[in-house]
Amino acid sequence: MDTKGDIPGKAPTGSDIGKMDSKAAGMNPYVGLVSSLRAAWLTGKTRAAEHRVSQLEALRRFLDEKKQPILDAMASDMRKPPFEVELSEIVLVKNEVNYALNNLSSWMKDEFVEKNLVTQLDTAFIRKEPYGVVLIIGAWNYPLNLILVPLVGAIAAGNCVIIKPSEICSSTEKILAETLPSYLDNDCLAVVTGGPAETTQLLENKFDYIFFTGSPQVGKIVMAAAAKHLTPLTLELGGKNPCYVADESDLQNVANRLVWGRCFNAGQTCIAPDYVLCSAETQEKLLPALRQAITQFFGPEPRESPDFARIISDKQFQRIRALLGSGRVAIGGQTDERERYIAPTVLADVQPSEPAMQEEIFGPVLPIITVPNVDEAIAFINRRERPLAMYVFASDSKLVHRVLEQTSSGGFGANDTMMQTTLISLPFGGIGNSGLGSYHSKFSFDTFSHHRACLLRSLGLETVNALRYPPYSERKMGLVTSAFEIKRKGTCTLL
Repeated sequence: MDTKGDIPGKAPTGSDIGKMDSKAAGMNPYVGLVSSLRAAWLTGKTRAAEHRVSQLEALRRFLDEKKQPILDAMASDMRKPPFEVELSEIVLVKNEVNYALNNLSSWMKDEFVEKNLVTQLDTAFIRKEPYGVVLIIGAWNYPLNLILVPLVGAIAAGNCVIIKPSEICSSTEKILAETLPSYLDNDCLAVVTGGPAETTQLLENKFDYIFFTGSPQVGKIVMAAAAKHLTPLTLELGGKNPCYVADESDLQNVANRLVWGRCFNAGQTCIAPDYVLCSAETQEKLLPALRQAITQFFGPEPRESPDFARIISDKQFQRIRALLGSGRVAIGGQTDERERYIAPTVLADVQPSEPAMQEEIFGPVLPIITVPNVDEAIAFINRRERPLAMYVFASDSKLVHRVLEQTSSGGFGANDTMMQTTLISLPFGGIGNSGLGSYHSKFSFDTFSHHRACLLRSLGLETVNALRYPPYSERKMGLVTSAFEIKRKGTCTLL
């Protein structure tokens, strides 16, 4: 773990503010850096549409020109297949950039609102203003996407930004620290590297908004740090995402989509299906279909497949391997500590009390829990923390809508896994233990924007305004009520 805390994103003077300020006894090493970005923001340069567009275009050039170094870095960090890198770390980020560029002018416009009788001659609108200096803390599982997608929203909204990539993906962190700043305005963007100690020091500073992606445990720490300054924040966390498979489903199609969702990035995805709920009969039919899908995707020996990633660290490898004792290993189960390889694995007949059901798995391991029917599946889901995503496979649309209506989760997918995140028109975010707030496309812009309520009035017509001034009277009350009141529209009830 890198704990040096160097700051590749420089202040306008070009000096290493972090190191300079750390010489002062007792001073937080990032005070100067935050102050320099705040000074840049106060000049108003990031508010201009031209500046926002130029920075988004520069970010797109970074993705185009550094594609191969990005592929190489992620191969080094976790042997992530180039296909998966390009899809999840480059294409999806470029989609965000292009969508923001295509729509930024309309997003930035004042939003005019309805007025009451008193304000008919006035101007009322919502102005989307940047928060100021924002902090984005990324996660290691998608080390580029989970930094750059929120960065697109922060830039589009007109903020100055400090990004803190994960130190666990050291090669990708290095690209973000050493290469990205050469594309962007360093008066307005800084990259901070390091581990938990540096992140803790960073969080001691006052930011205007914080965006964090990671575990619920660390999310609580970030939220507590933000509370000291009353800083608003978004928490993108995780959880155990359930997947109910109905008896009448096309089980081979179900298996294909389950294996893809569970094994993409070696299962290190916060919206991957974490466990399956189905009847005992469906479990026995689903197992051979899952085996066939795994073989079709990765061959008879997945360890040799170029399309199967590795676990990010020894610590994560040991944690996931310890979960393989839950239930019975029906498929896979092979491991190689030297390579940090865990085979695509299916655990059958898992009990709710076993280790695999006590934490988010975050690996290529899929437990199956048998339930007699959909009612029991819904009850099981609702007894647990609300997840980031939920999936159901069923040919019966009524059953799909029943699960949708009787459960709660950050996102929902029917008859597929993870595909909801490819739609830029949908928000991405959790609820309860799985997160707070959302982002992607315009939702990102709104997340990083303060919606300022504005009413512009004239100094005339004081006779009308006098109705609300003391001394009060019944006559004034009647006139003011008529001017301000919103009446319920009429309804018609059919007997």
